[in-house]
Amino acid sequence: MATARTTRTVVATALAAGLTVTALAAPALAAGPAAPAAPAKKEHAATQAALQAAVDAGVPGAVAQARVDGRAWTGTAGERGGADRYRVGSITKTFAATVLLQLQAEGRIDLDDPVEKWLPGLVRGNGHDGRKVTVRQLLNHTSGIYNVTSDPGFQEKVFGLGFLEHRYDRWTPRQLVALAMDHAPDFAPGTSWSYSNTNYVLAGLVIEKVTGRPYGKAVENRIIKPLKLRATSVPGTDPTMPNPSSPAYSTLSAEPGAPVHEVGELSPTIAYAAGEIISDSRDLQTFYRALLQGRLLPKDALREMTTTIAVSPELPGAGYGLGLMKQKLSCGKEVWGHGGGIHGSLSEAYATRDGRHSLAANINADWTGDTQAILEGEFCGTAPKK
Repeated sequence: MATARTTRTVVATALAAGLTVTALAAPALAAGPAAPAAPAKKEHAATQAALQAAVDAGVPGAVAQARVDGRAWTGTAGERGGADRYRVGSITKTFAATVLLQLQAEGRIDLDDPVEKWLPGLVRGNGHDGRKVTVRQLLNHTSGIYNVTSDPGFQEKVFGLGFLEHRYDRWTPRQLVALAMDHAPDFAPGTSWSYSNTNYVLAGLVIEKVTGRPYGKAVENRIIKPLKLRATSVPGTDPTMPNPSSPAYSTLSAEPGAPVHEVGELSPTIAYAAGEIISDSRDLQTFYRALLQGRLLPKDALREMTTTIAVSPELPGAGYGLGLMKQKLSCGKEVWGHGGGIHGSLSEAYATRDGRHSLAANINADWTGDTQAILEGEFCGTAPKK
């Protein structure tokens, strides 16, 4: 999911997660002094420093886990536990894309099918035409379909102060699509690239049409259960957070100095297959390692998934595949994964292409904190500047 509040850079737009979040004037929290940072092993000292820098910038708590050749390290700063579960936002998209690639490998769908074949009449209006958009274009964000989370009314009700009144409202996926259809498309299908959460709402509906079951069941049966991801869940309509977890905080405003609200409980239906999953840092690494090492997809399918579209000429090392993002970090290392942003929660989950070095991290605020610095700390050993 994305909001104007968390989308600060081109990469952040690409991931709808705020990979780099410009620090606003962070309101003081009444939770008391932050807990001392956990000691870090030498090889993860820069990662720990980035976690602490986020807390120093006003984030209540930060957590990360890294694995290098099977050796795990967990770091925390502020009011966080190392086993915390959190809402992963748009990281959900990689799960949904993986299921569709599995279904294609089984011969049950062709990603080059028009969306109209599976969802007749749904993508229509104001220039949208599901007969001209393929399922593949949904997954790599080249469909041109309007991003529902950019709708001003939706933003105010879901991401603005209206959230406090509407946090438990239930939305159907078709309602979300219909809202997007009230707007013109961003461009003709296949002619450009633009991140749209509507694409993955539609992807979830396609999974349901192909399998005859809720998309969340496909994710559970095909990914969560086989990989034994015990901290990972697709909440559906359940607004609560499982334990262990920490509170999530948002200002629900881009105004500096705006008051902080606890926003952990919310209706996951605002995100659906675009961003509803709950997980922890251990499970996310297990998922991405398994994916990149070919344990979830055949070689041809993984090759399709990692065939990327350039997201911006300003970021020559960045590309978007099928629910999977490629980044080239400052030290030249290439990492694959996704970021995720939703109320009071910004997450990163990335691994090297061979899956041997991985990281998953979360901060429980959405108005400040630099999650990109956590990636740079882990994979490049670069400590944030003071």
